[in-house]
Amino acid sequence: MTPVSSTTVQGNSGGGERNASGGATMASSPQQGQGQAQGGGGGGVCPAEQFWSLLDKADRRFARVRDLPLFGRQEPAEYGKAFRIYTQLWRMQQEHRHRLLDAGLRRWQVGEIAARIAHLYYSQYQRASDTALLSEAFVFYHAVLDRAYFLDDHLGASTKHLRFLARFLLVALILSRRAQTVPRLAGQIRSLLDESKKTLQEADYREWKHVVQEITRFLKADSPFMNKRPLRYSYAFDPPPETLPTIPPTVKKRGLLLSDAILCSYYHNEVKFTDLTLDTFRMLQCLEWEPCGSFAQNNGYSAHDESGQNHPNLLKDLRDAALPPNPLKTVLYRPSVPHFLKVLATKCEELPLNTMMLIYLSAAGEVGSSGLGPDTSERVVNSFSQFDISNTRAVTSKEDKEPCLWLGCREGSNCIYPCDMIPFTRRPLFLVIDSNISYAFKAVNSWG
Repeated sequence: MTPVSSTTVQGNSGGGERNASGGATMASSPQQGQGQAQGGGGGGVCPAEQFWSLLDKADRRFARVRDLPLFGRQEPAEYGKAFRIYTQLWRMQQEHRHRLLDAGLRRWQVGEIAARIAHLYYSQYQRASDTALLSEAFVFYHAVLDRAYFLDDHLGASTKHLRFLARFLLVALILSRRAQTVPRLAGQIRSLLDESKKTLQEADYREWKHVVQEITRFLKADSPFMNKRPLRYSYAFDPPPETLPTIPPTVKKRGLLLSDAILCSYYHNEVKFTDLTLDTFRMLQCLEWEPCGSFAQNNGYSAHDESGQNHPNLLKDLRDAALPPNPLKTVLYRPSVPHFLKVLATKCEELPLNTMMLIYLSAAGEVGSSGLGPDTSERVVNSFSQFDISNTRAVTSKEDKEPCLWLGCREGSNCIYPCDMIPFTRRPLFLVIDSNISYAFKAVNSWG
């Protein structure tokens, strides 16, 4: 992926976003690199008419991006198209602000454009796992918050404002902005919901009340980690990568790099916020590097800096080029078994040579009733016998019940058996099973 250029959204509270030299600035797409989209308003077309036409087109582009699956190594072309049109909108509202205000442009619409650019960056982070994209999203969200764009009084203002705060809170959590930004956002969501109780429909109020309860539970459960070292690898706490122990050359058969990861969770009443559970949230951070590039070392940048200012070249050299990229992570919240296997098969098919994939499964398990012990190697291997057409022995009896992980209610085909993973061991895998029956997958892990 092409490095993302630094995005400046500085400006006064009146909404005039200009950089230090007075020139208009815009969002940059990874597909565009250092290129810039062409501004609107030419060709004799009224800027207001062109702006509303582009806004309608941008809404359709955004909906398409939102419906895209968040896995697959090939980035869809829809991202580049969405970035280009939102970049053009952002430039137009800067260059023709007064004309657009006269034509009916509202502050909340400007804020929504910026918030959607931030969401596009976050969506790309979900696919590419590049924390620079996450930092870009944080900058845009913070600018919208500081300028109070969504305080504009209009129909549906409360819902848009709550949705914006919830998305910003998720980005701030992943970036570990726990000292100031996360409590500030959580408090604003609670107070805004109390103020909007009379204007929101009853169903919407109950839904957002549930979201507030999720936030409270999540922050309470994660509070013990606030004053501890970050879960990400950090130069401030961890030794340099070259000093870490490695496998001796005589034992090492081939060098494998961690390229992909699937993080899946399914527990009833689990602590979560949106589709990110507490366990997948911590695993997500464990598989990323803390910012440690030359900029971070020379300028004292900290991942916990919550000023929200987008300093010049903040993202230019955020990570050390010598470090490997973050593995591509796909987070699955309560997937069905067919969907989990579909994602696993797709990622195995696209896995590059000399790389491996980590699979994290956190789910409740059921122990088989045949007295199966921790040593399940023989049973996993012999499980293929049930597919032999000459085998007429019933395999659904209680005695033949294998341990399994439940991805859903305990009925039907909602369970994953150790033998389900065997076809995927053709590619290098590393299984992490967070369950009471993790021992049942021990043999599969040794195969991978």
